[in-house]
Amino acid sequence: MFSTGNISKESEMQKFFFLIQVRDAKVLFSRLEEKDLLKNTEFIAQLLHTIRRIDLVSLFETNRQGVEETDANPMLSNYRVLLYTIYDETTKDNLEKMKFLLSNKIGRRQMDDCNTVLDVFVELEKVGLLSQSNLRELHSILEEVDLQLASTVQQYIRTLPQPARRPPPRLIMDFRHVNNSHHLSTSETPPTLEGGQFSLDARTNTPPTSLSDQMEYYPMNHIPCGLCVIINNEEFLGRRLNKRGGTREDEKALESLFSRFGFSVIVHSNLTAEEIREKLRIIASRNFSEEDALVVCVLSHGEHGCVYGTDEEKVSLRELTQPFTSGLARTLAGKPKLFFIQACQGGGYQTGTLPSPPNPREGDEDRRSHFEADAGPIHAETVPSDADFLLGMATVPECKSFRNKYTGSIYIQELCRQLRRSAESSREEDILSTLTRVNREVSKGVYLNYKQMPEPKYTLTKTLILKFVDKDQVQLS
Repeated sequence: MFSTGNISKESEMQKFFFLIQVRDAKVLFSRLEEKDLLKNTEFIAQLLHTIRRIDLVSLFETNRQGVEETDANPMLSNYRVLLYTIYDETTKDNLEKMKFLLSNKIGRRQMDDCNTVLDVFVELEKVGLLSQSNLRELHSILEEVDLQLASTVQQYIRTLPQPARRPPPRLIMDFRHVNNSHHLSTSETPPTLEGGQFSLDARTNTPPTSLSDQMEYYPMNHIPCGLCVIINNEEFLGRRLNKRGGTREDEKALESLFSRFGFSVIVHSNLTAEEIREKLRIIASRNFSEEDALVVCVLSHGEHGCVYGTDEEKVSLRELTQPFTSGLARTLAGKPKLFFIQACQGGGYQTGTLPSPPNPREGDEDRRSHFEADAGPIHAETVPSDADFLLGMATVPECKSFRNKYTGSIYIQELCRQLRRSAESSREEDILSTLTRVNREVSKGVYLNYKQMPEPKYTLTKTLILKFVDKDQVQLS
């Protein structure tokens, strides 16, 4: 399977051994089988892409039936892929230079036995001079051998998580008193005052609500009624993230749908992480006084709590929503801000389970409450604390979302289908009811033998109903 043309089987297997950290073929396939990865064509395809055996990837295409799970974070270790990249771009002369420079730290005999850069990496790891979080020695050697490869290592080091900073010793300094309102910078819940009094954010003299706050529905009266921004990342600049085939179908479906809802639609294609941040900052600075809502759709690769720019750098979900909070986008205050994210949120899979009997046995309820207590409180990390946001995620945290490379993603296509159904219905169907139907329909499917479960999160304070508007009205405006 792994030897075609003039490439030796031994060479192919050595590359696989290094990427998966095993020593022989028997252990390799045993390890893959243990983790149920032999059936995972995505993982095998990523391995083959990494060692540049694109000709073998086609062997897996026939059983995929058009469905890809390529919105996930990379399955291979970024660290292993980095080392393999260095191996792939190191010349024979540079290998000899590296062996010479390292001979006094590792030993001449060990270096003489190294036939490839992969062997050198193994020796460095044995003596503790190379690890996922320690690349100083490798970077120093490469600065003497190949500055381009040294730059590649430096870029990887920048992506490593930084040590958490200690909080200031006096948390009380994080509270600022401005215009009789308390602003909390480190926690959503300030500590209570001594003597059993109310916490600082408890106000007994709250002002009466305005007339608009008493209304049950968000007004959607303007033409155009709002702005819909679609960020569609299809092509990626590095080697870790594959092209997102089918994403243009999602873009077309969203653009057509929200145009019919009366939104002005702007599409941005293939943005880096910083370009995503900059575009959203610019949009947040505009005047929304004559508009009723904002919609932002991000179609990209992702992992837990973030999406990727085309440069394979992360943008957190909080960075997507924060520019539009009330304090930063005042003309959007009190108006619905809808974010739909088509991206994986991890590398895990959703599996199916048969429902339990409708009547729980005696004592089950108590046991469930005990488990909840042991688990501790659950914090919604990705939903902004400010009101009037809705975040529609293609999948729950830690899991993958699926996309058909010809017809688009499972989530976005079902979302557009159900929003269209609600708009055409004679009943007044609100968006939360629509998203519940999206959850139900997507969860019924089976994709590459796995399930998908979307997840909406919201801080909406009123009912939002989206209906189609007359095309002539939109054109005249």
